[in-house]
This record gives sequence, C-alpha cells and structure tokens, in this order.
Amino acid sequence: MTIGARVLKTGLAVAIALWVGGLVGLDSPLIAAIAAIFTIQPSIYRSWMQVLEQVQSNVLGAIIAIGAVWLLGNTPIFVGLVCICVILLCIRLKTEETIALTLVTVVVIMEAQGQGWNLAFDRLAAILTGMVSAFVVNVTIAPPRHRNRFLKQVEEVQSLLSRLLRTVVSNELKENVYRDEQIRLRNKLRKLDEFYELFAEERVWRKASRLKRARLLVVYKGMLVSLERGYSLIEAVEDHYWAVSTSKTWNRMVDRQIEELCGYHEQLLWKWDGKMKPGAAAAAPPPEASVQLAQMIGERADEDLSARSRLYVITSAVYTYEERLRRLDKLMEQWIQRKDDSEESEALGLIE
Repeated sequence: MTIGARVLKTGLAVAIALWVGGLVGLDSPLIAAIAAIFTIQPSIYRSWMQVLEQVQSNVLGAIIAIGAVWLLGNTPIFVGLVCICVILLCIRLKTEETIALTLVTVVVIMEAQGQGWNLAFDRLAAILTGMVSAFVVNVTIAPPRHRNRFLKQVEEVQSLLSRLLRTVVSNELKENVYRDEQIRLRNKLRKLDEFYELFAEERVWRKASRLKRARLLVVYKGMLVSLERGYSLIEAVEDHYWAVSTSKTWNRMVDRQIEELCGYHEQLLWKWDGKMKPGAAAAAPPPEASVQLAQMIGERADEDLSARSRLYVITSAVYTYEERLRRLDKLMEQWIQRKDDSEESEALGLIE
C-alpha cells in the first residue's frame, strides 16, 4: 500500500487548520479541520472552485440558519426542514459537492440556540480558515503533475492494450487471465480519461502558453481516443470473430494487420518520447490492407449475410483504429515540427 501526495496533503492541511484556528482564537477550530478535508482536491483548479462554491453555499446556509432560528426556533423538526431546504438550494445552485459542509454549518449554528451573528461569524471564519489552509497546502506542497501522470498512464495502457490485441485472435491466454487483464485495461482507460480531464482543467495565464497548451491537448486527446479505439477493436473481435467460421487466409490477414497496428502504436509513443532516431518514421501498415480485408468478405457471397456482417464489423473496427493512429501520427508530426522550428528561431535569435 502506497501513501499518495493527496493523502499526506490532507493530513497536513488538517493540522495547519487546527493550529491556525487555535492561534487566532476560534471557538471551534474543529470546523476549520473539517473544511480543510473537503477542500483538498486532485487539482489546483478544482481546489479553487471548491473554495468559491463553499464560501457561497456556507454564507447562504449561515443566513438561512440564523433566520430560521429567529422565526421558527431550533427544534429537531425545524432543523431537519432547514437542512432539506439547504440541500435543495445547493442543488439549484449546482454546488452539490458543498452540501455536506454547508449542512455542518447549518446544524452547528441552529444548535447554538440563538447566539446569533457572533457565532455565525466564528463558524464562517473557521470554514474560511480551513479552506484557505487546504488551498495553500495544495498549491505549495507537491502540486499535482497531471501531465506526467497522463503520459505514464498512456504508456501502461498501450502496453496492456498491445498484449491483449496480439492474443485476442490467436486465443493464447487462459480465459480467466484474459478477463482479468481486460478488466484492468478498462479501469486504466477510465483512469486515463480522468487524468486528461484534470490536465485540461489547469489554467495558464500567458497567452503564448495557452496556445501551446491547447495544441498539446489536441495531441493528448488523440492519444486517448486511439487507445479507446484499440479497446473497441478488442470488443469487436470478442463479439463477432468467434461467432462465425472464417478462412485461414482471412485469419492470417487480420492477425497480421492487428500486429502491424500494435507495432505502429508503440512506435508512435517512442516518437513522442524522442526515442527514435532523427528522420525515422513510425512504420505505418500499408493503406490497402484494411481494404483487402473488406474485399475478401465481399467475395464470400455464398455465406450467410449475418456472418459477413459480423466480419464487416471487425474490419470496420480495424480500419477505425488504423485511421486514429494515422491521425495521431500527423498531430505528433505537426507538434514536433513546430517545436523544432521554435527552438531553431530561438537559437538564431541568440546568435544575432
């Protein structure tokens, strides 16, 4: 079991919130610690949005709680009704993630039996203390590196995808091993999509950096979609390949095509990492290979239409995966070329 940075930062934020709360004389530094727990998020942008939403929801919750105590009292039934109203208000404002902490504020204020604005201000100060403490910790202590995590996950997913694609037709893996690997691949793809969203949410202030990052996001999206198309090919083979009988020639062709696509995908990642020699290009399969697969199916007019339709689905998945890889190759080439031109211009500027 490993302890991640977010776990450590949560503990540190709680400790700092309690310490600061005691230092400034808050009546309930425990509220500050609770607020710190809810504010720690996987990205700086989400932490900042969480702070804004928590402030908005908790201020409204405090006002509603004080007004409810004055007008209705603080009997258990009224506390419950106010909590329902606050939940509905948070949902209406689309701040569902702030509901838990806002309810804590409401219940604490109403339970205090009319101590009024002084207690409300103390609770809000405690919440702000916890949120600010957590935000500062999240920004300064090991800030999230979503780009590195995304690229590392891409390599892991591609390696696992390649292994499954190379065995999905040959059927060499044991059934239980194959299923476990497939589940692991699906989970890694889901995690990869989360990493991409976290990286896409990060904000860049300089205009030049924003443009560069926007182009980079296009390449990363291409990486993600290519892996998803590879997984779709696995599902297509599983659903349709074993349901019909195919000729040995067609089997060899589709197996060879998948093998070439796996190699092409691997070399694209080597190219992105700068591991290939200057001038070397990723070995793309011949464009006519997928067309030949479709032609061979069309020549089998004597077979059942349903069987041919299944083979067309597999061929379509192969073609889609290949098309996404070729598009990714172009995106990478454009990025690398633009990067080389920029470095060359900077070098010429230094010489002049």
